[in-house]
Amino acid sequence: MNIEIIKNHIGDVLEKTDFVGFGEKKVGKVRDIYTMPDKIMLVSTDRHSSFDRIIALVPFKGEVLNQISAYWFEQTKDIIQNHVLSIPDPNILVAKKCQPLPIEAIVRGFISGVTSTSLWTHYKDGQRDFGNFVLPDGMKKNQKLPEPVFTPTTKHEEHDRPITPSEMVAEGLVTQEIADKVEKTAKALFARGQEIALSRGLILVDTKYEFGLDDNGELILIDEIHTPDSSRYWKADTYEDRIAKGEEPEYFDKEFLRMWFKDNCDPYKDEVLPIAPPEMIAELSRRYIEIYEKITGKKFVHDFDTPIMERINNNLKNI
Repeated sequence: MNIEIIKNHIGDVLEKTDFVGFGEKKVGKVRDIYTMPDKIMLVSTDRHSSFDRIIALVPFKGEVLNQISAYWFEQTKDIIQNHVLSIPDPNILVAKKCQPLPIEAIVRGFISGVTSTSLWTHYKDGQRDFGNFVLPDGMKKNQKLPEPVFTPTTKHEEHDRPITPSEMVAEGLVTQEIADKVEKTAKALFARGQEIALSRGLILVDTKYEFGLDDNGELILIDEIHTPDSSRYWKADTYEDRIAKGEEPEYFDKEFLRMWFKDNCDPYKDEVLPIAPPEMIAELSRRYIEIYEKITGKKFVHDFDTPIMERINNNLKNI
C-alpha cells in the first residue's frame, strides 16, 4: 500500500470497542477480549504497545496482526493444536476457551534487543549463565546464537520477569512435564517460523508464544504467533553486510519506534510520553503491511468504503 494512502488515513484507527451481547469485556494491551460461556472473542485494535504501555495508534495494524496470526496458526497446526475457531472479520478471532499458562515462552535465535528483559541487555551487563544455557564471552549485538535459546518470562505480573525453566517448576507455575513440553514445542514452532520466513527473505530473530491447557489438560497454542508485535524480523539479504559494517540490521518490526522513544524520553518512568511523528507512524503501518504481504504472499486488502466499526458490526452478526 502506498505510504501516501496511509498518511491520508492516519486517523482511521480502531482504538477501542464496546460491543454488547458478547460476554464480559477485558481490555488488554492491544486487544479487547470478550469472554462468552463457550468461546472467547479477540478483537485486535490499532493500539501499539511497548515498554508495558500504549505508545501510539497505527492504522491497519490490528487487521495485519490478526491476519498474520491466522496464517501462522494454519502453518503450524501440525506441530500443536491452536485455539482458532473462526475469523469472522479482519480484526477478530474467535477462540476456544482454555486455561492460559502464567508464562510467556520466548525463543531467541540472535542476541539482540533494547528492552530491560532482552538477552542483549543482560549480556552486556555481564550475565553469561542464564540457567538453562551459558553464552561465551565476546559476543556482539545482533550476532546469531549457536542455537536458539528458550528464555521464558512470567506473565500477569506488573512487569514481566525473566525466569528459568527450573524456576518455573520450583515456583509452582507449571509442572515439569508441561515445562518440558512448552520448551520443546516453542523451539519447534520457532524452527518452522525461521524456515518459512527465510524462504520469504526474512530472518525471524526472536518471538514470544503463549500456551494454555484445553479441557483435556492438553497443551494448546493461544494468543498470537509470529506477528511483528510478538516477533522481531530482519531483512535477510542485507544482514551479513550490515553486521560486518557494525550497522543495525534492517528491521521490519517496531524496534525503530522503540528506539525513537528511548532517544526522546524514559519510556519506563516518564508519566507522559511525547507523541511520535506522524510520518514515523505511517512508516510503521507501511512496514506492517509489507511484512504481511511478504509472509503470506497475499496483497493486503482493506475495505475503504465501509467505516471500521460498521464493517465489524456487520460481520459480528455471523457469530
